Parts: sequence; structure tokens; C-alpha cells
Amino acid sequence: ISLDSAENENIMLVNVKAAAGYPHNLQDVEWYQQLPAFDIPLPEYRNATHRGFQIEGDSMLPNFRPGEWVLGKAVPTIEEANNNRVYVVVLHDSVLVKKLQKLPDLSKVLLISLNEEYLPIEVNINDVQELWQVNSKLTFDLDSLSESGLLKQLQESMEELKSEFRTFKH
Repeated sequence: ISLDSAENENIMLVNVKAAAGYPHNLQDVEWYQQLPAFDIPLPEYRNATHRGFQIEGDSMLPNFRPGEWVLGKAVPTIEEANNNRVYVVVLHDSVLVKKLQKLPDLSKVLLISLNEEYLPIEVNINDVQELWQVNSKLTFDLDSLSESGLLKQLQESMEELKSEFRTFKH
């Protein structure tokens, strides 16, 4: 935990490069002190421990793009996690951002990518070192294809399919 001068808890940021060593440095206070930290003076970031992680790869497209940052709230136990919410899952050898699904076998969870090209990953609960429920993100690529641009593309595709369907019917 990092505190500012007024004894308020800071949000530490773990970039892609730091994430590679994050699982191995969980007990190393000096390592944590090297991470950038900041405070967001909003009620959503009070009375809980938060951490920021940078997205790497395309497994969570379209919601989370490479280079964006997700901010997550600490979840003390897997029992407190909610199905179908996005979490930063810290395993012994990696840091993943995935949608979580609890399984009937309570010793395992399913980690699901939003990008359907990636298969779900079944993980033993004992392999989960930390869990952070993602509640917001920071993005800096506002010029890329926006949600409204995606919507327009979908509408154009639908119109194209409708016209093809009409010609097929006749």
C-alpha cells in the first residue's frame, strides 16, 4: 500500500513491463516503491485499495485495447468475486485481465477473453495470488475507431445483408 502526504492511499500503476515481474515481487516492498502512484479524489476510489494495470495484447478487444490502463479494486477472496465481471487476475507466473466465471467445481474458475478468438482458461483457485475487480479504465487513443464508428459499420453491414436477402427472396 502506498500513501500520500495526507495519509490517503494511492493507486499504484503496474505497466506492461512491470507486470512481467509483478507476481514474483509481491512481497518486495522496495519493488513496490519504484512503481508510480497517484490519487484520484473521487468517492469511487475511497475506502478501498486500488491498483492500475496496463493492458497488453488483444484478448480483451473491443472493450480493452493494448496500452490502455484498467483500474481495479482489491477483492480479498474469490468468494467475493462476481460472475461475468472483468478482473485483473494475478497468477504465480502472469498477470491477466479476463472476465471471471465461477465453476461448479469450487476449486477452479474460468477466465474468459472478450475477443472470441481466444479460448477460456480454466485456473485452479490456489494459483490466484491477487484479484482486482476492474471498475474503470484510462484510454489515450481517442482518435481510433470509436464506438459510434463501430455502430455505423454494423448498421452498414446490416443494410448490405438486408439487400442481399431481398434479392435472394425474389
